Amino acid sequence: MNPDSPIGIFDSGVGGSSIWREIHRLLPFENTIYLADSKNAPYGHKSKDEITALSIKNTETLIEMGSKLIVVACNTATTNAISVLRDTYNIPIIGIEPAVKPAALQSSTKKIGILATKGTLSSILFHKTSSAFSKEITMVEIVGEGLVQLIEAGKIESDEMTSLLLEYTAPMIKENIDYLVLGCSHYPYLIPQLQQLLPSNIKILDSGEPVARHTQNTLSSLRLLRKDTNAPTLRFYTNAETETLAALLQDFSEEISVEKKIF
Repeated sequence: MNPDSPIGIFDSGVGGSSIWREIHRLLPFENTIYLADSKNAPYGHKSKDEITALSIKNTETLIEMGSKLIVVACNTATTNAISVLRDTYNIPIIGIEPAVKPAALQSSTKKIGILATKGTLSSILFHKTSSAFSKEITMVEIVGEGLVQLIEAGKIESDEMTSLLLEYTAPMIKENIDYLVLGCSHYPYLIPQLQQLLPSNIKILDSGEPVARHTQNTLSSLRLLRKDTNAPTLRFYTNAETETLAALLQDFSEEISVEKKIF
């Protein structure tokens, strides 16, 4: 495997670009390819077999494009399909899970909120992870119905979004949580609004930084870190319209290309 080969990243849509941001911040000279499977978003309502099939399709596309490592930047795909991907492909594959463990260990009120998709909250992997802490911690699990669709539609700042966030955070506030775990890679784009809606004592955790560190450590251990300090190639592909993804990445507009691709 060539260290100059790109890191491949896929998500059910545009949300995994929040994970890409953390990877690019930590590894600014790495070439990257990002696939937004927005045509099939959201994954959260699909069956395990459907999610696995889509994850296989995305993984094979990234392998064909020469990726040296793949990041599954989707909680639902990770919790439902990553074991199959790792058993099937001879390439390092990194997943993303809700940050339940750090929230549970750091909580003072012993009550944490988890905002995620139905596909993540109902998965065996999530149940296994959360059950390790459920005896000591009260977990207020809320399905973020409709949030991914609004983000995919470019309606992050809409009244409809605010209304949904108020509805979903109300039971968490009532239960006196002190940590809110974001269990979907789309949701970090909602942090500014959530910070306005939540009491100041509630800390918000997402998985971007830990995934980036894991990516760095894995590449380092395999001696696959890119040594070239010239500007990297940063490619983004979506199988839907390009406007939403380009808008989320507008602060990188001079460095990246966002293209429509059939996959």
